[in-house]
Parts: sequence; C-alpha cells; structure tokens
Amino acid sequence: MLIRAQGQTFAMERIFDAPRELVFQAFSQAEHLKNWWGPRGWTLPVSDLDFRPGGTWHYCMKCVDPNQGDFYGFESWGKSVYHEIVEGEKIVYIDYFSDAEGNESKEFPSSKTTLRFFDYQGKTKVVSETLYDTPEALKTVIDMGMEQGITETWDRLAEHLQSVQ
Repeated sequence: MLIRAQGQTFAMERIFDAPRELVFQAFSQAEHLKNWWGPRGWTLPVSDLDFRPGGTWHYCMKCVDPNQGDFYGFESWGKSVYHEIVEGEKIVYIDYFSDAEGNESKEFPSSKTTLRFFDYQGKTKVVSETLYDTPEALKTVIDMGMEQGITETWDRLAEHLQSVQ
C-alpha cells in the first residue's frame, strides 16, 4: 500500500486481488463493511448505512482486544455523508467523528474523501484522497495513529475479499 501525507491531503493507493465490482460493494454494503472496517482487534457493532447521494453511514467501532490496553472496550463513533456516487467507479463523502446520536464532534477534524476504483491487471486498484481543512488537522489524525489504523483496516479488507470470492 502506498501512503502519502502532504499539506492537507492524506492519499492512499492499494491493489486488491478481487474484481472491481466486489471491491466497490465492500465499501458500499453494510454486510461487507461489518466484516472489515476498523483496525485489528476492533468490531463494528453499529453500522447504519443509507448508501446514496445525500445518505449517511453512522457507525461505531469498538475495541474488543484486551491486549490493546486502554483502548480495550473503547468505542469510536463516526458518520459519513455521501455527496457523489458513481457505481463501481467513485465514492465521495464527508467523514467526521460523531457521538452515538450522529452529532459531529468538534474535538476532532472532519475530512472529505474521494475513493476511485480502477481495473488493474485483473485486480482492482483503489485510490483514496482525503482532504482536511488544514495541515494541522491532518497532523492531528496522523498523531492519533491513523496510518497504522487504516493500514490494518485495508489489510482486513484484502482478507475479507479473499474470503468471499
């Protein structure tokens, strides 16, 4: 996986050994998301998805791994608001930390993510570009361990894709 953090942008690129249609479904269907979203040792006990422009995804990640110390039992709520969807090709959404009711947290920065899906030598390349309001906002989430978390999350996605083919 290629990762680049520069200025206000956090970009990732990874090739998944699965058809583009399936990879897109993994990002757009609740039954897939619950199987891979979040870093290792975390589950997705809440995943309310309305996948359409103007729709939302309200979710809760919960740490179930006692080896993760202070994170064990911790819940992290988030909400995505979908702005643009091109079936099989692109998803654009605003993402923010939230509370259990879906209210945006002002404590942590929000972001705008564009996911693009490409056929690549019989596999699928996913390119993600996430824009933060400021370089400081990006630094805040990087300092929270976002790079490790998203790497583990996409590793889990690759494993999930292999298990459903």
